[in-house]
Amino acid sequence: MELRQLTYFVAVAEELSFSRAAQRCFISQSAISHQVARLEHELGSKLIERSTRAVGLTELGAQVLPLARQMLGIESMITAAARAPGGRVRMAANMSFAQQSLAAIAQLRTEHLDVEIEFIIKSFDQRIDAVLGGDVDLALIRGDIERPGLAVQRLWVDDLVVAMSDRHPLAGTGDVPLAELGAYPLLLPPARDQVLLHNVIRDAFDRHGLDRPRQAPPLPVDHTATMELLNHPDEWTVLYERMPLAGIAFTRDRERALRVPVSAVVRSPGAHSEIVDDLIATLQAVHRRTGDEA
Repeated sequence: MELRQLTYFVAVAEELSFSRAAQRCFISQSAISHQVARLEHELGSKLIERSTRAVGLTELGAQVLPLARQMLGIESMITAAARAPGGRVRMAANMSFAQQSLAAIAQLRTEHLDVEIEFIIKSFDQRIDAVLGGDVDLALIRGDIERPGLAVQRLWVDDLVVAMSDRHPLAGTGDVPLAELGAYPLLLPPARDQVLLHNVIRDAFDRHGLDRPRQAPPLPVDHTATMELLNHPDEWTVLYERMPLAGIAFTRDRERALRVPVSAVVRSPGAHSEIVDDLIATLQAVHRRTGDEA
């Protein structure tokens, strides 16, 4: 049994998709499938249920998942212990934070040449667990979280991007009122997979006294929202960032009600270094600068 096999198994188990797990681990889908199959062969039992329509955990897979996470956490702590104390800061986020995070790291490194700053891709739950376990010093999240041992600092608020097919009746009309958006079906992943987006949209329509938009069939776990928009040009969705794609038009809601907070999560006050505080301040400065340039 190899740690990379556990890494790939955890990725598939959390994403419930071999393709998304492969993207997350920066390897091919065939490679990640092969490594998970090797792990199953060594254990003598299936961990992942595979079908043409869905991916899920077997009973054994559900039992192994928390143990695999624990083993990977221990491996990360061993690696962290081997580093020079105080000479490294680890920040966890997802890819949508990459551009601003790397800009902040580049700026901070000019001021702290002796500090190594790492940017690590992790899912939401992994980020929180990593901060609590001491594997990372700082996590970026959208929304808020209340957990003993954690401190959450609001960094800024992002406007969500409204996406639709360029054949949608509202495409190319500039900022669109919520009332007009609400007349068309809304495409989203199931609420259990994207609680924040569902809450933000619900609250925005409720605050403005509008009927909530009719929900299109939930986005399957192995589909992308933009591809579904091309197949169903009367639908719309919201994204955290604009991703230029052929056939997709982007706009914003006129009321600027579709907004999400971005926060930094650290261990309880006093449990992190001044470098982490400097990194948080630099992230905010980079966001302000890029917002002004936009």
